[in-house]
Amino acid sequence: MSLAACALVLIGGFLGGISRFFLSDLVGRSVGETFPWGTLVVNVSGALAIGAFAGAARAVGGIFSAELVRDLIVVGLFGGYTTVSSFCLQTLNLALDDERRLAALNVVASAALCVLAVAFGFWTVERMAG
Repeated sequence: MSLAACALVLIGGFLGGISRFFLSDLVGRSVGETFPWGTLVVNVSGALAIGAFAGAARAVGGIFSAELVRDLIVVGLFGGYTTVSSFCLQTLNLALDDERRLAALNVVASAALCVLAVAFGFWTVERMAG
C-alpha cells in the first residue's frame, strides 16, 4: 500500500461521504423520513455507479483498470458514498420501533434494487464499450 494509494482513497472517501450526506438529506427532506428513502437512493445509485465502473474496467480496461484509479473510485469514492452501516442501523431501528414490515421491506428492497442496479450498470457500460 503506497502513500499515493492512501491519498487517493482519502480524497475519494471525502468526496463520496459528502455526496452521500447531501443526497440522503435532500431525498429525506423531499419525501419524508418515515422510511429511509435517502439511504435506499444512495445505495441503489452507488450500486449502479460501481457496476458501471466495473463494466468499463472489464470492457475497455485502460484507465478504468489502473490500480490507483480503482483505489480512488471503488475503494474511496464508492466506499465513502454507499451507506451499508446506515442501512443496518435504520433497519434495526424500524424493527425496534415495531415497524417490522417496514424493516423487512427495507432489507428486501435494498438488496434487490442494489443487485439489479449493479448488474444494469455493469452490462450497460460493457455493451456500450463492446
